Amino acid sequence: MYGKGLYPKPPDLRQSETQNLSDGELFWIIENGVRFTGMPAFGGGHGSQDDTWKLVLFIRHLPQLSEQERVDMDRMNPKGPDDRDEEKDEQDFLGGEPVQQKAPAKHH
Repeated sequence: MYGKGLYPKPPDLRQSETQNLSDGELFWIIENGVRFTGMPAFGGGHGSQDDTWKLVLFIRHLPQLSEQERVDMDRMNPKGPDDRDEEKDEQDFLGGEPVQQKAPAKHH
């Protein structure tokens, strides 16, 4: 969702373009970011190098991510008010509740 408006588009971390990078290259990218892209630097006080290595391991696991792991990750992700409202509307609909029409969002 966040990458839709970025240029260049963020890579699919499961694909060979990313998976063929060395662990050290992934570590460096996470720590230092990529200039002129949406990838910020996460080193320098944002977390420990230990956390960066955990992210490298996570990226390595992405191609083998099971459906259950994906569902668990979705469930653990923080949700904003709009996401919670949408989820409630979906559950109401699936439970047979009448659909409520919402007023269009107003923009300033």
